[in-house]
Amino acid sequence: MLPFNFRSCLNIWLILCLFPRTCVSNPSKPNFLLILADDLGIGDVGCYGNDTIRTPNIDGLAKDGVRFTQHIAAAAVCTPSRAAFLTGRYPIRSGMASSTQRQVLFWNGCSGGLPPNETTFARILHQQGYSTALVGKWHLGVNCKSRHDHCHHPLNHGFDYFYGMPFTLLNECQGTDDPELAKSLQDTYWLYTQMIILAGLTLLIGKLTNLFSVKWKIIICLALCGLLYFISWFSSYGFTKYWNCILMRNHDITEQPMNLEKTTSNMLKEAVSFIERNKNRPFLLFVSLLHVHTPLITTEKFQGRSRHGLYGDNVEEMDWMVGRLLDVIDKEGLKNTTFIYFASDHGGSLESHRGNAQFGGWNGIYKGGKGMAGWEGGIRVPGIVRWPGVLPAGTVIHDLTSLMDIFPTVVHLAGGAVPQDRVIDGHTLLPLLRGTVQRSGHEFMFHYCGVFLHAVRWHQKDSGTIWKAHYATPAFQPEASGACFGRGICPCFGDGVTHHDPPLLFDLSQDPSEANPLSADTEPLFDSVTRRIGKAVEEHRKTLTPVPQQLSPYNNIWKPWLQPCCGTFPFCWCDEENNKADGIL
Repeated sequence: MLPFNFRSCLNIWLILCLFPRTCVSNPSKPNFLLILADDLGIGDVGCYGNDTIRTPNIDGLAKDGVRFTQHIAAAAVCTPSRAAFLTGRYPIRSGMASSTQRQVLFWNGCSGGLPPNETTFARILHQQGYSTALVGKWHLGVNCKSRHDHCHHPLNHGFDYFYGMPFTLLNECQGTDDPELAKSLQDTYWLYTQMIILAGLTLLIGKLTNLFSVKWKIIICLALCGLLYFISWFSSYGFTKYWNCILMRNHDITEQPMNLEKTTSNMLKEAVSFIERNKNRPFLLFVSLLHVHTPLITTEKFQGRSRHGLYGDNVEEMDWMVGRLLDVIDKEGLKNTTFIYFASDHGGSLESHRGNAQFGGWNGIYKGGKGMAGWEGGIRVPGIVRWPGVLPAGTVIHDLTSLMDIFPTVVHLAGGAVPQDRVIDGHTLLPLLRGTVQRSGHEFMFHYCGVFLHAVRWHQKDSGTIWKAHYATPAFQPEASGACFGRGICPCFGDGVTHHDPPLLFDLSQDPSEANPLSADTEPLFDSVTRRIGKAVEEHRKTLTPVPQQLSPYNNIWKPWLQPCCGTFPFCWCDEENNKADGIL
């Protein structure tokens, strides 16, 4: 007669063998492959309606998984959107929303960045025993007080391994005659330099002539500030490539400046290698693509292949990269145990161009684009999840979801706990993905341009109507162009913004293109809807607490003592990646 314990174990083993799907449907710790494109428009992908750019691998993800049609970024530019994605919080809560016209970090050598006290999903998964890596773009800061403190660095935010750009791609990285960063900085830096020097000279003359009393400390501080702005102004002429266009492996700089011809190959090689090294343990791999940001670095293999010039070529190469990542997941037998997510950080750029060639994306039927925090084209992005055996294939979810939802979703699946000491704005997607509920946890969503609230979305639960109220909209240049061509990117405040009181109101369920604003004359519920949204704004603002502003003028100015450098500053040059990536393509 078999012992009781042995019989019990045998019975359990038989049950597991007879019902193998039970093992697949609730894996204890899935792997995570999170892929975030840069500046990709929702209309650039086949499964979202594009029939002229070929994206078979991304389309295949949607076919085998779940596709969101109302997936919303927390900001319409890179730095704040990515901060929200990693933390599950509106960027205004972490100080990653700007009160100036500089909406993103402008230098590797500035002191702003994602604060060390913010909790990313990578940090929680690391605590849960996951191997965590970021390959690609960061753009959330590097140092705080010294060149080597790395307080904002990915390795200080839960990632075990980092390979990529601490900054973002720019036209300057390619050395084109169409500078992207410099043109928006030079006039401002020169103006500030002149103002500070004039103020300092006035105080100095006043003190020396005894016209008024002023402390030497104030004059010295003004002189130092003027010198700092002058150095930043001078550095914006030709030095941007060396200061910002660098590659790092963990804390070490491997290329300064980057060799753009090898970048795609290097990134893909590193991502594939990480998966292969960690196939026998739970892992989180965040692939933060440099595609499809200008200057649209595209390998020769893909140049001239699409019907949409270099931008289309770049999108098709990005899709190929996604396919290579999916191939290695399948090859290593990880398909059914890997949660895969694909999205863009915000909408496509409408103003990006070189000569007569459009270098930005297409946002489909949606109005606006990158930099326009209220209009749908700036914040509605592709969003796809695949997890075979757990999530039903070919599912389309029209309910309101956010990039911030990935934070609680990943944390819960990994067995971690969402922090209770702070507001988390994301909601777990699991009930929605599994079909146990039909509505997400979002009733209201707040659309910020920097620290300025431009619009609010209300998903009215009892009727299913999706209302959207715009309190401020960018003033297009030219007026009917649908973009801010005269400025390069739309501003968040000032004379480039039109304020609306009462707000512009749209019914997105009937008018997703935001073409027909409602009024009290055309919509009987106009007053009650705008009042309810106004009350939600008041309640939301009560949850905000003051935090240090990471994108303040001081934090967003170049500081020589913070500049990452692989040589003896200012002679920063190295190329340790040469010939390492041959053969991957």
